[in-house]
Amino acid sequence: MAWYAGVDLGATSIRAVVGDEEGHIHGSDTRKTPQGESGIDITEAVLDALRAACRDAGIAPTDIATAGIGSLGPLDGAAGVVRDPANLPDAIDQIPLTGPVENLIEGPVVLHNDANAGAIGERFYADRNPDNMIYLTISSGIGAGVIVDGQLISGWDGNAGEVGHMTVDPEGAMPCGCGSRGHWESYCSGNNIPKYAKLLHDGERTELAIDSPDLTAADVFDAVETDAFAESVIDRVAEWNAQGLAMIIHAYAPIVIYIGGAVALHNPDDVIGRVREKIPGRVMSNVPDIQLTTFGAEVVVKGALASAITMSTHERQS
Repeated sequence: MAWYAGVDLGATSIRAVVGDEEGHIHGSDTRKTPQGESGIDITEAVLDALRAACRDAGIAPTDIATAGIGSLGPLDGAAGVVRDPANLPDAIDQIPLTGPVENLIEGPVVLHNDANAGAIGERFYADRNPDNMIYLTISSGIGAGVIVDGQLISGWDGNAGEVGHMTVDPEGAMPCGCGSRGHWESYCSGNNIPKYAKLLHDGERTELAIDSPDLTAADVFDAVETDAFAESVIDRVAEWNAQGLAMIIHAYAPIVIYIGGAVALHNPDDVIGRVREKIPGRVMSNVPDIQLTTFGAEVVVKGALASAITMSTHERQS
């Protein structure tokens, strides 16, 4: 039996799986992403997760034919590294990925940004997978994997689809982790929703601990039903999400948009439900079917696995 591996490197967690050529998973591992000062610590955590997934599957890392990685960005595809990630500590300037994993498995590795891997996962596994579709992640950051006419748009350096860094607010009220201002991610990512709530607060009565440095996006969503200020924040977030979605709908004309990431997965009604209501008035073309991802938190790692399988299949056929 041929074996393949997939890795999802996110800002908060790392997932690794081992599967067969049909995409069935036989071993897995999940662990937290190190938040120290060295990208090498993250590289080592990726390697340890892969080793653990192989042990769970009862194989050695060198039994892996091909591995796929879906990673936070931005990527340097030629070097096989992440450079200056926006949603990790500032001291982390580089995370080597492709080379160390190739050395571990003694085989080829394909590297994608995480949203592109999510799109590959939906395309490979989902029952509904048209030739024109988008996978959008709303989590610590925001990104999209875009498939047009059956082809994944990855860009020359693997960074196509970084839609979270499109400017939705030309006034630039909110700073982004990348250093710019007014980006979609600045308002709607899990890291930035509590900061946006603090910006919007103007003395209104609220049950939120608005001055606490420990305020989280989950706190704001949890208060929506009982707190008028929290409701207003989440509706403003939905307006920005609808604006961002309208831009990518007009750019790529998808039939289906699957939305994943922790913010959407934990709050589907307040994220996807509100966007569905707001999109029709903003789009001049076809309004796509907007759905929660079919595969929950596993969509990126499944896409990474699928990309490894597909890469190996193409090599055998060429």
